[in-house]
Formats: sequence, C-alpha cells, structure tokens
Amino acid sequence: MKKQLYILIGLLMVASMILASCGTPSTAAPAPAATSAPAATSAPAAPAATEAPSGPTAVPPTPTVTPYPVANCQAGKVCVRLFVGLGGGTDLAAIAVEESMIADFNASQDKIQGILEVIPHTAGRDTLATEIAAGNGPDLVGPVGWAGSNEFYGQWLDLTPLIKAINYDTSIWDPALVSFYQTEEGQVGLPFGIFPGGMFFIPAMFDEVGLAYPPQKYGEKYKMPDGTMVDWNWDTVTKISKLLTIDKSGKNSTETGFDPTQIVQIGYTPQYQSGQSIATFYGGASSIYAGSKGNWVAAIPDSWKSAWKWYYDGMWGPQPYTATGPLQSSTEFGAGNVFNSGKAAMGLTQTWYTCCLTDLDKAGVIWQVGIQPMGTEDGKVHGRVDADTIRIWKGTKHPAEAFQFLTYIITTGGDKFLPAMGAMPAITSKIDAFFAAKSAQYPNVTQASWDVFKAGVAYPDRPSAEGWMPGNNTEDSARITTFINLMQTTAPANFDFEAEFKNLSDDLTVIFNK
Repeated sequence: MKKQLYILIGLLMVASMILASCGTPSTAAPAPAATSAPAATSAPAAPAATEAPSGPTAVPPTPTVTPYPVANCQAGKVCVRLFVGLGGGTDLAAIAVEESMIADFNASQDKIQGILEVIPHTAGRDTLATEIAAGNGPDLVGPVGWAGSNEFYGQWLDLTPLIKAINYDTSIWDPALVSFYQTEEGQVGLPFGIFPGGMFFIPAMFDEVGLAYPPQKYGEKYKMPDGTMVDWNWDTVTKISKLLTIDKSGKNSTETGFDPTQIVQIGYTPQYQSGQSIATFYGGASSIYAGSKGNWVAAIPDSWKSAWKWYYDGMWGPQPYTATGPLQSSTEFGAGNVFNSGKAAMGLTQTWYTCCLTDLDKAGVIWQVGIQPMGTEDGKVHGRVDADTIRIWKGTKHPAEAFQFLTYIITTGGDKFLPAMGAMPAITSKIDAFFAAKSAQYPNVTQASWDVFKAGVAYPDRPSAEGWMPGNNTEDSARITTFINLMQTTAPANFDFEAEFKNLSDDLTVIFNK
C-alpha cells in the first residue's frame, strides 16, 4: 500500500503502518502531496486558539525525540537487527506489537537474538542511509512497501539462494504474489501484508437508475440496460459511469440538457490512486523507462497515455463520468475521500480503504465490492496490489540467521503483526480468518464482496505501479503527480494534452539521468 500514500487524518489514526509503508495511493484531490498512495487531501485546519498565547513571543518548545532503546547483543547469540522506520510501524501501539513478536521469536529458539530498532518515519530514510554508508546497516528492514524500498534500490538481498538452501516452501502463497517480488535483482522479498484491489460500489445508486451491479467473479459478464452481456472492461465501466453521473436536475451525463457545472453524483472515482495506479489499472503494469545508466529515456507506453487521456476525458469531456479536481476537493464530495462522501457510485481502490468509510457507515449506506475491470483492448485484468514486506539488507553479515528471522516474522509473527497493520495476510490459509473479522466489522458486506479481494490476489501489478524508476524516485513520482494535477484542474480550453504529455516525457528523461 500509495502510497507513498496521500492519507486522510482518519487514515493516519487507524493505519499508520499501512499506508506509510505501502507507498499507496495518490491523486483523488487536485493538490496531492503519494503511493505506495492516496490522493492529496488537505488536512483540516488547526482549531482556532481559545486563549491568548502566554508571554510576548509564544515560541513553542522544541520537542525532544527520545531514541528507541536498542537492546544489547547477548553473549553466545547471533544478533540480527530489524529496522523499523522506512515505512510504517513507528507508532506506540505498533511498537508494542513488534516488541512482543520479537520476544516470541527469541523465546522460540536459543541461537538467534532478534533486536528491534525503531526510527521515527520522518528520519527513517536518512538514518538508514547513514547506517548503510557506515557499513552498519540493519539485517532486516520493514514493514516497507515498494516506494520505500525503491529509495534503496540495489541494497536488497536476493533471497533465492537462501530459499534453495533449506528448500523453503513458497507454496504457502499464491504464485503470483511470489513473482511479484522477482525483479532484475532476484527474489528481493517474500509476500507478507497485502492489499488487493476491487471496485467498491453503492448498490442503491445502481438500483435507482435500473442498472445491474458490477460482477463479483472474474470472468463473469456484465448485463447492459438493453440486456446484452458484455465484458466488464473499461469501455463498460465508462458507459455505465456516464449513466450514474447525475446533475442537480436529475439528468445523467448522456442526456440532453445535462449541466456539468451542477453535478451531484459521479459514476466513478479512482479513490486515492496515483497517476501510476490509474495508468496501471487501465493500461497494465509497465516500466516507463528504457536505456541504461546515464542514458535513460522516458518510455511511457501508449496504454498509459491512453489511460491518462481517458481519465482527462472523464473529467472534462462532454459526457463526464468522474470528478474534476475542484469537485473532488470540495467539502460536499468528501475533500478528496469521494467514495466515502456518498457522491460516487463506484470507486476503484485497495483493501486498506475499508479504513476510510466512516461517513457512509454513519449514514447507513451499504456498499459492496466488484471485480477489477479488464483492459478494453487486450481483455486482461490489470489488477493492483499494494503490499508491505520485510527485506534483508544485502550487506548483512548473517544472511542465514536473518532469513530465519524473516521467515518467522512473515509467518508465525504475522499473526500478531498483520492485525496491527490492518493488512490482509498473504499466506493463503490465513486469508479466511482475516475476512471473518472484516465481516464482523461490516455485517452488511456480503461474502461475495470479500471473495473479490481474495481473487484479486492473483492479479498483482508486475512491475508494481510503485516500482523503481531511474534517478530520484520521489522526484519522478512528483513530476507525474504534477501532470495529473494539471489534468484535474485545467479545462480543455487551456490544456493541450499532447503538449503536456511530451513535457512530462522530456522532464522525466532529465530526472532519470540526474
């Protein structure tokens, strides 16, 4: 999971471990900050002061950061250190879980001592870089998603020899999730906490206009208003989203007299999805660069270009089906959390979004989940899976022991760790229990909806939409976000898509080679 994730205040309260580490989702609001993550939404303004500041200057004290007390290595033990801070897991509740999990590991055997090191997330990257430069890098790092990991591209150990050495059983995971972590550097991770995608939808909105619901099993067709059965692809999503986009007078966007300045409901929103995620869902996972170090060039595929053009037309075309930036960011439309506002019939996002539906729940609005659409041209499901894992630093002096610690964390340790993250277990046999808990939390959501997420495990984006790019990954992603923001906020009279797309490609080429 954004993202780097653009996170609501409510999301931060319940999922600091989820989105910070996933690097999740990103562009639902017009002025985003990331992915692993949701669209930028402005944080609520601080409450007005009720008392005059004391003293003439009222300079607030500088907070003191208390270093986390790293345990000493016990005599006779091989000590392996887990660095927490590059992603999530740095809040007090999470630390308590991590400490308990590591205590369990240390008690489970007598040769290895797991040691926890926690660094505040804001200092995590710099601290880890300093440790690695000094040759004192940790043995393991996590939980961390693709976005955080990419900051240290080339520093992760290929697990393949360790897996082969003990014939480690990777069949406990869906093969697609194992291959998700296979890059040109090897098997750089193993599945741990995952967040598959799905199409959240509000059945009452479909009922109101007489439309069939999105299908909930991959391979099922969708029944159009005229009775024809068609593929659940982006062409179908576009057509029904137009019928679900309603103005103040009750007209949908295909009807004569529809007023795009008076929209009260939209058909579709890419909820908290970055520009890369929008492109991946629509056009498929892809690298967007070519060449070699010093000679990189942007190579954005035509399918991504088509995805972004589709998104722009959905906002500004004569028959809109998704919200412009200003509409997304309006209070009425949830200040970025559009689906939760009850103003969108569908919202494509990942499992972690179950954290962010408080307004719908308070209003008693029932939602369900449909499958991710297929590509209109190639007929393939282009899914998205946000994911967190634990990685091993390639400079570790104890790779075998680090791998033993790693496999404990992502299996037995995950029984404690994953609930604290709010993550779906990647281990197939543990998924049902996760959704049993979700059913208790959301009793109106059907098992068919939860099964959508279970099936979505088979459709990870490879390479990840948060995958590595040359140059500075943060700058790369920020430039794409700028392009998406420009689309969200600029009407056709002032926007030349081809010119801006070329500017994006040219700028990325420069950034790639910095």
